[in-house]
Amino acid sequence: MLGILIRKVIGTKNDRELKRLAPVVQRISAFEPAVASLDDQQLRSKTEEFRSRLAAGASLEDVLPEAFAVVRETSKRRLGMRHFDVQLLGGIVLHEGKISEMKTGEGKTLVATLPLYLNALPGLGAHLVTVNDYLAKRDAQWMGPIYHALGLSVGVIQHEAAFRFDPTYEAADRRLQHLRPVSRPEAYHADITYGTNNEFGFDYLRDNMTVDLSQGVQRELHFAIVDEVDSILIDEARTPLIISGPTEESTDKYYRINQIIPALKESEDYTVEEKTKTVTLTEEGNAKVERLLGVSNLYDLSNMELVHHVIQGLKAHTLFKRDVDYVVKDGEVMIVDEFTGRLMPGRRWSDGLHQAVEAKEGVKIANENQTLASITFQNYFRLYKKLAGMTGTADTEAAEFAKIYNLDVMVIPPNRNMIRKDYADVVYRTEPEKFNAIVDEVGELNQKGQPVLVGTISIEKSERLSGLLKHQGVKHSVLNAKYHEKEAEIIAQAGSKGAVTIATNMAGRGTDILLGGNPEFLFKRHLIQQTEMPPAEQARLLERIKKECEAEKAEVVTLGGLHILGTERHESRRIDNQLRGRAGRQGDPGSSRFYLSLEDDLMRIFGSERISGLMQRLGMEEGIPIEHRMVTRAIENAQKKVEAHNFDIRKQLLEYDDVMNKQREVVYEQRRRVLRGENLTDLFLGMIDDRLNEILDLYCPEGVYPEEWDFKGLNEALARQFAMNPEAESEMKDLGRTALREHLIQKIDEAYKKKEAELGEPLMRQLEKMVTLRVMDTQWKDHLLAMDYLKEGIGLRGYGQKDPLVEYKREGFQMFAAMMDRIKNDAVEHLFKIQVVKDQPAPAARPAAVPPPQRLQFSRGDAAAQPKTVHRDVQKVGRNDPCPCGSGKKYKKCHGK
Repeated sequence: MLGILIRKVIGTKNDRELKRLAPVVQRISAFEPAVASLDDQQLRSKTEEFRSRLAAGASLEDVLPEAFAVVRETSKRRLGMRHFDVQLLGGIVLHEGKISEMKTGEGKTLVATLPLYLNALPGLGAHLVTVNDYLAKRDAQWMGPIYHALGLSVGVIQHEAAFRFDPTYEAADRRLQHLRPVSRPEAYHADITYGTNNEFGFDYLRDNMTVDLSQGVQRELHFAIVDEVDSILIDEARTPLIISGPTEESTDKYYRINQIIPALKESEDYTVEEKTKTVTLTEEGNAKVERLLGVSNLYDLSNMELVHHVIQGLKAHTLFKRDVDYVVKDGEVMIVDEFTGRLMPGRRWSDGLHQAVEAKEGVKIANENQTLASITFQNYFRLYKKLAGMTGTADTEAAEFAKIYNLDVMVIPPNRNMIRKDYADVVYRTEPEKFNAIVDEVGELNQKGQPVLVGTISIEKSERLSGLLKHQGVKHSVLNAKYHEKEAEIIAQAGSKGAVTIATNMAGRGTDILLGGNPEFLFKRHLIQQTEMPPAEQARLLERIKKECEAEKAEVVTLGGLHILGTERHESRRIDNQLRGRAGRQGDPGSSRFYLSLEDDLMRIFGSERISGLMQRLGMEEGIPIEHRMVTRAIENAQKKVEAHNFDIRKQLLEYDDVMNKQREVVYEQRRRVLRGENLTDLFLGMIDDRLNEILDLYCPEGVYPEEWDFKGLNEALARQFAMNPEAESEMKDLGRTALREHLIQKIDEAYKKKEAELGEPLMRQLEKMVTLRVMDTQWKDHLLAMDYLKEGIGLRGYGQKDPLVEYKREGFQMFAAMMDRIKNDAVEHLFKIQVVKDQPAPAARPAAVPPPQRLQFSRGDAAAQPKTVHRDVQKVGRNDPCPCGSGKKYKKCHGK
């Protein structure tokens, strides 16, 4: 009560922040007349002027008002769009490294141009992170003319391509208009770079796997704006980015286990917990699996892997549904993003789950992968010196943004007040009743011409609803992961009169729904059909389409605007709000309503008993829905439960990944030091010293008489580690430990210098670098696998009254220290044992036939990739034979040296 009273008197924190920024907006507007009087060239020269001011000591905040005014004027001239004052507010919030919450249709894409331009001025790069390749490409093409007019370069990173924006470049593919193909480093070295969260993250991991600095593509991470920030930093935070390579294991076990799954019965042989997505074998199930697989004890150490794969097989059959969690396309199992409904090609579930699903679907099973490098989005984006975000729905997760990313959320007021009507949920007893009601409602609205957007939570549900609408003769479009190539075009026309669009999860679609239809998309469709249309005719066509859309918009407005119909509540309130937010953009009319049933996943798993009891008390009858505030509140409580559960998962993932993150930073920094070409001689000499001390402590411990030392073991260790010839036991015994250490250091130092003299200093430095990188990468890869296994079983420590996280940190540190020791030992051993074979001058006889070099194969079992024996076509020259060069000397004294 007191909190409400205080807010009424002094306003919320958001109100106070907006009041603080209002004078900055006024200063930007004050520059407008002077900036408007400049010609295009003078406007362009402002960029160099700002850079000179920054070099002279001015801060970005000092140049912000004029810089924003320059971008506003350039946008007006190039795109015909002038930033509203609320958009300037959004831009300032982004520059300050905060999250700007702006409703759908408020022009977030245009807002981003302001802070991107300002933060690109120092020449350190500014990134705009989007959720998919289409939006990255579209936004760069759309906003590119602003940056280009001001003399800034724009790069675009795509899954398998990279571009620079160039208005003079004519692409054969209209979708790539003005995008000139370039190398990935060139796109990253542009002033501003657009790309997806996946590509930025994977490029970071790949850069830290290169063996040469020149192979890296990214610069230091300076400033980033994350579009749909809640989708990327909240929804996708549970899934780490992983680069993996195939293991050497057979895939037969997956087929074998898949065959026994149908014989196991739920409740009797195993239990399923849908809330936590876990499956547990019962005692009866254990016995049955042992019998079916022909093993005596399933939990014997040698069978532990079998237990894991049986559980994964059960998960594949019970928790992962086709056309909901994945689709089968071209003989491949492709994951469906649960939040956006998009396919995720190239992404695979780990720990053998993907292989279990492949076995279930009867498609070819790919080898299980071993992690080579991984990072969570949480830790990747925290690498940026300054991070900002934009979304239409972030306020519900403000606490999480503040706690994990140190990002404040600012709600920017809309340019025009929203007049959308959000009706109360209606709840039916069963799913068929609910779907029948939805079909009736859609048919009724369609008859009068009001556009309807129907939101579903899975591909399966969208196809089921599509079938019902077809049966009723209602013409409609379906937008889901199976057809995402056409999604922008479908969604652009969802506001046309009489349009019915079924969409799977609306998060991150990125295309505005304009009432009356989108003239730009209609124009493009005409151009594809008539490629030879002259420019004058194109202009007339565009004008005609715009007039038609305006007339249709007026009709749609009188009908009530776009109606949003949700077929199920999502587990996150934010996703529901995103769906609702598609209607009522820029002051347009609109409405929304959710249709629910007691059989919906959310109600069944998280709120069934409470809501079911409510329904009975309220007197629920077949086919008759219930609208009641208590029901809506109960549903929201169920959603809050899920959100809290998911937050705990993300928080736990971050806590565990923070352990790996510290280790990752140490390893990657050491790798960078090696790649930068720093002299590694001192590093190697230090490692040699440490390794020798360890060997002496093991075989010649202090405080033990020399007669009791293990000289045989010492000689073997020295030979193994430093490729040294054995030392005479009597000589070593007489030296004493300190003198022995000095003697051995001297001999090792001599061997090191001898190798350097033989190879030459440049080659020795190169070898030091290559050996260190090779050993480091091998050990890091094995360490990641060991840490995965540790994390998998660490939860069991809770039964022993120990905190699993504390145990994970402790054991993880011990394993990391052991890995660093192995890197040291292996690097020294490899360097001393390495032999460089120098090219010999060809003998007088004809040269040996050598097959051409073969391409490296990154797969196993390919006959073409096996090494081939090269047969000598000339007689072998003995070391004491005359040299074939004709000098008269023995071969060993001449070319055989």
